[in-house]
Amino acid sequence: MQIVNIHEAKTHLSRLLEAVEQGKEVVIARAGQPIALLSAYQPRCKIAPPGSMEGKIWMADDFNDPIDDLFDCLADNDHAPPAGQ
Repeated sequence: MQIVNIHEAKTHLSRLLEAVEQGKEVVIARAGQPIALLSAYQPRCKIAPPGSMEGKIWMADDFNDPIDDLFDCLADNDHAPPAGQ
């Protein structure tokens, strides 16, 4: 990690940016005290373009079938709580 003072950073910004492009980080200091970090920009979130997941996602043929009987197993009234509870 390279440490430069503000004057040097202003004078040699292009050279410092080249170093950053090569994966290095540069600390900018004032009177020997670090005040800023110059590092490569990294996007926070990449959004996939439409269609980029083609062939990676599939949907079952029956995904849209009715689910009317799905909860029939819960219809057993023998275990229903007493009235008033």
